[in-house]
Amino acid sequence: MTSHVETNADDNQGSKRLFITLSVMLATIIQVLDTTIANVALPHMRGTMGATQDQISWVLTSYIVASAIAMPLTGFVAARIGRKRLFLYSVLGFTFASVLCGAAQSLEQIILFRILQGIFGASLVPLSQSVLLDTYPTEQHGSAMAMWGMGVMVGPILGPSLGGWLTEYYNWRWVFYINVPFGIMAWMGIAAYVKETAIDTTRRFDMFGFALLGLSIGSLQMFLDRGESLNWFSSLEVIIEASLAVLAFYMFAVHMFTHKAPFLEPMMFKDRNYVVGLLFGFMIGIILLATMALLPPFLQNYMGYPVLDVGLLLTPRGFGTMTGMMIVGRVARKIDLRYLVATGLVLMIISLWQMTKFSVDITRWEIIWTGIVQGLGLGLVFVPLSTLSFSTLAPRYRNEATALYSLVRNIGSSIGISVVTTYLSHRVQINHAVYAEHINNFNPALQDAVQKGAYDLSTTAGLVSLNNVVTNQAAIFGYLQDFRLMMYVCIFTLPLLILLRRPGASK
Repeated sequence: MTSHVETNADDNQGSKRLFITLSVMLATIIQVLDTTIANVALPHMRGTMGATQDQISWVLTSYIVASAIAMPLTGFVAARIGRKRLFLYSVLGFTFASVLCGAAQSLEQIILFRILQGIFGASLVPLSQSVLLDTYPTEQHGSAMAMWGMGVMVGPILGPSLGGWLTEYYNWRWVFYINVPFGIMAWMGIAAYVKETAIDTTRRFDMFGFALLGLSIGSLQMFLDRGESLNWFSSLEVIIEASLAVLAFYMFAVHMFTHKAPFLEPMMFKDRNYVVGLLFGFMIGIILLATMALLPPFLQNYMGYPVLDVGLLLTPRGFGTMTGMMIVGRVARKIDLRYLVATGLVLMIISLWQMTKFSVDITRWEIIWTGIVQGLGLGLVFVPLSTLSFSTLAPRYRNEATALYSLVRNIGSSIGISVVTTYLSHRVQINHAVYAEHINNFNPALQDAVQKGAYDLSTTAGLVSLNNVVTNQAAIFGYLQDFRLMMYVCIFTLPLLILLRRPGASK
């Protein structure tokens, strides 16, 4: 009889965990999806709003900056009003802001509503991670992080495909309306199954510390987002933003380690696994979205694939990621997690090395295969890394630590995108100059092409046509050099594994 009661209790507990997992995953997916899903719809928004290219980019910038500034508030607000209550307010606010974004009639309106969306959505990812870590026992944290990681990793990968499909067959407004049913389901699940945490009214808000951190993060995001279009340090605006970011962060760091009640608890940084996990997360953030920022324009502009085909070619990368996470969920308790991270990094290095050999003659299968291998590697890295990062950290720091962990990964993504974009532009110019040196009357290949009538160098049209070919080849090689840069980032990340401890190796 006792055994039967215990079995029912276990079944009920398992069912409750399942509903909690599904609910927080939905909240995670709608937030991370909105970081990339709107990118595809920007040209259509631009036509509707009558905005310039520079103006419409604020639809992305406003969301990223607002989310980055608000994310560090997660730990404090959760402690003051309760984690469940904050989660419910955030899901409700994010869903309502999504409706407002879809209904916006002017550029000013959609930028304002995107700021609201970023503020409410900032806490969804760290709260979902914190809830799952508290819901599952320590020995099941690997499986819990595998399920949570599917939402975090697959969202940005599937975002461009889903955004392109919605924009093509319906309207750009559905890029935002798609959040509504999932937001409602997430809210209902969280309200029904997630437990409330204890409220700490003794903790004081460090306004000065938050202002310094917010100024640093906001300035950094503006610097990264505006730098490329303003030619980086040739612009006074970019110089001011970079200076503010560095100065404000330095002042925040000094304030945090000297103030009696700082905005972020400095004791978190005594945990070696957590600090190394932050560094790792930063590097993975660079690789995750930087590669995704390069592939769509490469396939569209130089391989000649239409938008929908590009989405289909990149989708298997998401399946590779999910496969990697499912493998981790099965073997996390049996294998040293550091071996899984090492295996994942090696797979990513192999896939990026294969991408450095791309040419206009590659087949669809080669594109799909490299994407699957890279996705599998990301899946094997992301989940064990999340588990290792929090394996030795005291539970009382989880709300604050998960917010900072997500913030650092997002900053890594922003820096990665800016770096690969700038590096691509720089390499294209250098490659064009190098190739142009070989365009002369002594080049037998050019002479042969002229004799066959491919180019008429006596006319302006012929010279323009030849220059277009040189520019095209310079750009293709620039993309390959960018893939090689990402490969080096992976290689330089490998030694960080030495610094990670196994769970249970230290208190």
